[in-house]
Amino acid sequence: MRILHTSDWHIGRTFHGHSTLENLSTVLDALTAVVREKSVDVVVVAGDIFDSATPAREAFDVLSRAIRQIREAGAYVVITSGNHDSATRLGFQSEWAGLAGIHVITRPDQFDEPVVIDDAYGPVLFYGIPYLEPALVRHLYPGVEMRRHAQVLGYAMQRIREDIARRDGARSVVLSHAFVVNVAGAAGGLGARAVGAASSEASDVERDITAGGLDLVSVDVFDGPDYVALGHIHGRSTLTPAIRYSGAPLHYSFGEATKPRGAWLVELDAAGLDTVEWVDLPVPRPLTVLTGELAELLADPSHASAEGHFVSVVLTDQVRPIDGMRRIQTRFPHAVALTHQPAVVAELQAASYSERLHARSDSEVVAGFLEFVRNGVGPTDAESELIVEVIAEQAAQESTA
Repeated sequence: MRILHTSDWHIGRTFHGHSTLENLSTVLDALTAVVREKSVDVVVVAGDIFDSATPAREAFDVLSRAIRQIREAGAYVVITSGNHDSATRLGFQSEWAGLAGIHVITRPDQFDEPVVIDDAYGPVLFYGIPYLEPALVRHLYPGVEMRRHAQVLGYAMQRIREDIARRDGARSVVLSHAFVVNVAGAAGGLGARAVGAASSEASDVERDITAGGLDLVSVDVFDGPDYVALGHIHGRSTLTPAIRYSGAPLHYSFGEATKPRGAWLVELDAAGLDTVEWVDLPVPRPLTVLTGELAELLADPSHASAEGHFVSVVLTDQVRPIDGMRRIQTRFPHAVALTHQPAVVAELQAASYSERLHARSDSEVVAGFLEFVRNGVGPTDAESELIVEVIAEQAAQESTA
C-alpha cells in the first residue's frame, strides 16, 4: 500500500494580508498529480485543514475541490482535525463522506475506531487522533489523569495499541497533531536540549498547543504502529524512520522560507513499513529576506531572482529612508514586510533624553534629539549648519515681533 502523508494545509490563511488560496490550490493540484503518477492508495492529512475554526466559503471550496480530485485520482482520504480546526464543522456529515472513501475523524472518542482499508496483503488500520484539548476531553474518561496533552495522547495510544493487538497483528498507521520530540537520552524526561530543539522547529505560524510551551510529547508515546503521520510543525522532520512530520504545503512565514515543501510517500509491504520517500511539491511564490541599504538593494543585479518573490526587507541605512516600502516595491512588487536596523549604532551615553535637554544652546538641544531618535547618531555637518540657520532665523523673527 502506498500512502501520501501531508498536513497543515491551513486553508484560508493570509500571508501579510495576501490571500494564499490560489497558491495553495496550485500546490494541491500538484499533490493530486503525485497521487496519480505514484499510484497512491491513501492520502492522510494530519490536522490543521483550515486555518480558522470559522472558515469562509472559499476555503470550503478549496477543500472540496482537492478531495474530489484526490478521489478521482484513485486514492482514499483520511483526515483528522488540528488545533486550528473546528472539529464540529470539519466533521459535519463525516459519516456519509466515509461511504465515498473520504474519512474525516474529529470526534474525541473516535481515536481507537480505525478506518480499515485493504490491500493485496490484507487490512491496514488507520487510526486518527484529532487534536484533543485536555480540559475539553478529560470528562469523557473519569479516573484517567489528563492535565497535559502528553497524558491525553499517552492514553489514546494505549487504547490504540490494545485495539491493534486484538486484530491479529494487522498493519497500522496513526495520524496525530501534536508537538512531538525525540528525547532519547534526556535524563528525567524532557531535557532542556530537547525542549530547545523542538522550539526551534516551530515557526511563528504554529500556535502554541501546549501549557506554557513545555507540554511536549515524547516520541516513544507513539511506539507500536507501522507508521505515524504527524502534523503541527511546518517543516519536514524525521523523529524515527516510522514517525515523521511532513510539514505544510506552503510557506506561511519568512521563518519557514528555507524549509522544503512536499509530502512523504510511505510504502507498506506484507510485514509493515517498507520505504519512505520525500516528494517535492512546487513553491508558487518563493520567500526571500533581503538585507542592505536601500540604494544597494534597488541597484544590485544579484537580487534579480527575488523580483518575483515575496520579499521581507531589512534596511541597514543609518537614517530610515523616507517612503522606503514604496521605493522597494518599485523593484520588488511583492515586498510585504520592512524593518529598519541601522548597520552602525553609536554607543549612547548613560544620560537620559530629558537630562540631555539641559544643553547649553538650542542647536545642542536639536542635536541631542536627533541623536536620541537615530540610535545615537547625531546630525551631519550639513544638518548642523541648517539647524544653526533655522534657529538664527527664528531668533531674528522673535526679536522683531
